[in-house]
Amino acid sequence: MRTFTATSSQGLAFMYEMLFAAAPTRLPIVMVNANRSVGAASGIWTEHNDSLPVREAGWLQVYVEDGQEALDATLQAFRIAEDARVRLPVMVCMDGFILTHTVEAVDVPERSEVDRFLPRFDTTNALVPSEPMVMSPIVPPEFAMEMRYQQDRAMQAALEVVNAVDEEFAELFGRRYGGLFEEYRMEDAEFAMMGLGTWVGAAREAVDQLRAEGRKAGLIKLRFVRPFPAEELREALKGMKAVGVFERSASFNGFGPLFTELRSAMYGTGVPITDHFGGIGGRDITVPDVREMYEVVERRARGGPVNQCTWHGLRGEQG
Repeated sequence: MRTFTATSSQGLAFMYEMLFAAAPTRLPIVMVNANRSVGAASGIWTEHNDSLPVREAGWLQVYVEDGQEALDATLQAFRIAEDARVRLPVMVCMDGFILTHTVEAVDVPERSEVDRFLPRFDTTNALVPSEPMVMSPIVPPEFAMEMRYQQDRAMQAALEVVNAVDEEFAELFGRRYGGLFEEYRMEDAEFAMMGLGTWVGAAREAVDQLRAEGRKAGLIKLRFVRPFPAEELREALKGMKAVGVFERSASFNGFGPLFTELRSAMYGTGVPITDHFGGIGGRDITVPDVREMYEVVERRARGGPVNQCTWHGLRGEQG
């Protein structure tokens, strides 16, 4: 049967081993993760340092902006996970407290509509007594590499499936999310930022303000971190004079995980990329905070000197 579960932060870490069991077993589980900080300095407020560190576990990861997208992404996740070309689990990530502890109105589809979108569940790896099989055994070197290769091919196939499912969802329910990522005012942008989750709302407002001032700012709302849409982002960002990346998860290695992903994708393009940390531990991110990020990116676009990595909204002295 279809399987849904949910977790957050310490709970995700507690079951870390099972993340790596579900994917190679090709179980199309859908799990919502409420993004919260892990370990000391933990809390019910949002950080992405619980889910981003496990992006190599073999799960698809989609990050949502609001309650409506959380609902819709969960429905889409089942279609994506169960597609024969994918057969991988999907993690729907939603910002802790901002989305988990607040109330907003959402359009809940009729059951009949959902049934049309989600066909009857079918699986190829059910446990059937008359056809015994071994699942999740110790795999010797003769086979392990091929298993990982098959997982990798399934993750790559998900790039196409995600976009197709989003289009079909739009036809049935009238809401479209852009598939792998959404572009906002990118048609003639000279500089842009990319980020995840609820930050995007403030970023849209900042972009609108900058546009009203005649400054050609743009925005990429990244939805899927796995599969990471490297080629698609490379195409969307070609010709940019500078790109900034917003991080809500510190890698404690100078740069954040999204910066590392995008820099790898943009290698050889010559597009300058800057990294921007903010909202760590659930600290509020305001439109002025985001404008400050864009100021740095715009200054870099004009060839001015900037720090490649900047922390925004810190209290007290900054070293």
